[in-house]
Amino acid sequence: MSSAGFPPVRAVGRGAAWYRGDCHVHSVRSGGGELTPEELAVRARAAGLDFIATTEHNSAAAPGVWGHLAADDFLIVLGEEVVTKTGHWLALGIDPGQVVDWNHQVRDGLVDRCLDQVHRVGGLCVAAHPHAPYPSGDFMFPFRGFDVVEVWNGLWTSDQPWNADNEAALAEWGRGLAADLRTGSWRPAMGNSDTHLEGQIGIPHTVVFAEELSTQAVLAAIRAGRSWIAGSADVDVSFTAGADGRVAGVGERLATQGRPVEVRAAVRGVPTATVSFHTDRGKVHRASLPDDGPGVVRWETTAEDSAFVRVEVRHPDGAAAALTNPIILT
Repeated sequence: MSSAGFPPVRAVGRGAAWYRGDCHVHSVRSGGGELTPEELAVRARAAGLDFIATTEHNSAAAPGVWGHLAADDFLIVLGEEVVTKTGHWLALGIDPGQVVDWNHQVRDGLVDRCLDQVHRVGGLCVAAHPHAPYPSGDFMFPFRGFDVVEVWNGLWTSDQPWNADNEAALAEWGRGLAADLRTGSWRPAMGNSDTHLEGQIGIPHTVVFAEELSTQAVLAAIRAGRSWIAGSADVDVSFTAGADGRVAGVGERLATQGRPVEVRAAVRGVPTATVSFHTDRGKVHRASLPDDGPGVVRWETTAEDSAFVRVEVRHPDGAAAALTNPIILT
């Protein structure tokens, strides 16, 4: 199976495939959460998800609470939402019972020690909702040291799929891509629901191409940017770039050898949407999808003109329906 195609009928848990997951969810064990772990697992499956991450506020996943809810076709990643005075971040893939210290802020310089604590166990550190509209919600830490940025957070978008805070987070992340690539590294984007209430889970979520449905494989795929963000399980995006017979998918590098590059985005589940391509020169191409269903948008560029290409899919009102990480052109 090619990672560049639409997600196939998946042999979930038995090999390389696209998997859908929500890595920011809260149960009744978090302040403001109204669903039990059992209810979250049932609703996650109903929403078309293959995995979730437990991210209770400043606390570990309690022993015996989550383990029995996992299965061969449903993964539960252990995590924590680290709530500090100057921003929130997600520690994903930590050990059972592990609690990451939250008593730090941007001016004391202690965050690096906490990030190291997560990285030592193979975990992932995510800058959460960088422009959330409440005290401590604005992310004041530098992104340096974090692995991923949560550019789409669903908590405050129950009545609409997108808001100005997510728009600001996406723009900030997009502007930083070119500079990050010049240093030889970049931070992928992800989207999560930040579920607290009924009806929120999976809106949005992250779709990853992982070698298997395991914590290690899923986190590796997210870390590498082999992922895109979907507003719901109804949305599918296939994003590729090809040059002289070589094809790369989202999060990959394409060695163009100076040849023209054809960029292709195939979208399902978002009729009448607008598809736009973005590079280090900003928005470079846009086209509308047909009213009656799926569509394909193509564009041509070169590595000289574009250091990377990423895709945004927008509803007619401008709200995001899907966002991808970039394909890097060399």
